[in-house]
Amino acid sequence: MTFIDTLRTATTQNQSMLCVGLDPEPSRFPAHMKGDASKIYDFCAAIVDATADLVCSFKPQIAYFAAYRAEDQLERLMEHMRRTAPQVPVILDAKRGDIGSTAQQYAKEAFERYGADAVTLSPFMGFDSIEPYLAAYPSKGAFLLCRTSNPGGDDLQNQRLASIEGQPLMYEHIAKLAQGPWNLNGQLGLVVGATYPQEIERVRSIAPTLPLLIPGVGAQGGDAAATVRAGLRSDGPIIVNSSRAILYASKGEDFAAAARAEAAGLKVVMNRCPKIEWGRLSGEISWGGINSRILSSKKPTISGMVGAPG
Repeated sequence: MTFIDTLRTATTQNQSMLCVGLDPEPSRFPAHMKGDASKIYDFCAAIVDATADLVCSFKPQIAYFAAYRAEDQLERLMEHMRRTAPQVPVILDAKRGDIGSTAQQYAKEAFERYGADAVTLSPFMGFDSIEPYLAAYPSKGAFLLCRTSNPGGDDLQNQRLASIEGQPLMYEHIAKLAQGPWNLNGQLGLVVGATYPQEIERVRSIAPTLPLLIPGVGAQGGDAAATVRAGLRSDGPIIVNSSRAILYASKGEDFAAAARAEAAGLKVVMNRCPKIEWGRLSGEISWGGINSRILSSKKPTISGMVGAPG
């Protein structure tokens, strides 16, 4: 099963576009764990167990584990997720961007050591930094940084490329390449920040079928409903990530229950706008630029949106 297949199945089975980002910061743990880096696995596993039926994916950020010499805990967490929530794909947030044999080793780390279903990448060095992931692991996914929500993103992403026909903005050019010639295995996606809904909509117009990984909802100020309206299409899925708002919903021993309540609330908001009918449909849809047969008897139909079936 490919990453896109797994994502589609989780999205329809859990009727969710929500991704929980696993960014464990021990200084923000509940009182009984606070400051104890040896509890990273315990904290994250509790969040996973509390939210697995509410999400379409999980996204551990590798730096939060590496900084505390907790890569072994990340390995345990990945095993735990595969064992207890095998239907939910895991996106390793690594933002790798090297080329050649170094990129091959990073791909091996993501897909063999950690067993991730997809990984985030920086495309700054061009296709050479992406091809090693696609060639050796054709069923795995890769999300390319496209239009990020940090203020410094304008320094490069929002600049025009004078030598390219039409002088597109850099992020527009990345979206076009990902939708077209770079998407060798049909498993590419794009990272677009939730704080710029109009730019999510622009990326979606250029890359109509690619999955969009959209961080920034919650603590970073992104609006969940606006994000869904801008990015979701019947043949173009979105993965809306929230990390801190869910992870640190409570400072007490009820942190996992509080995380579940926060995740459930976000899921409700997103599923209301636009109206999503999780009807019993069959046939084929195109996600990620390839046609794939529906594995579940349920798939979302979307109404009330421009470009969506009425």
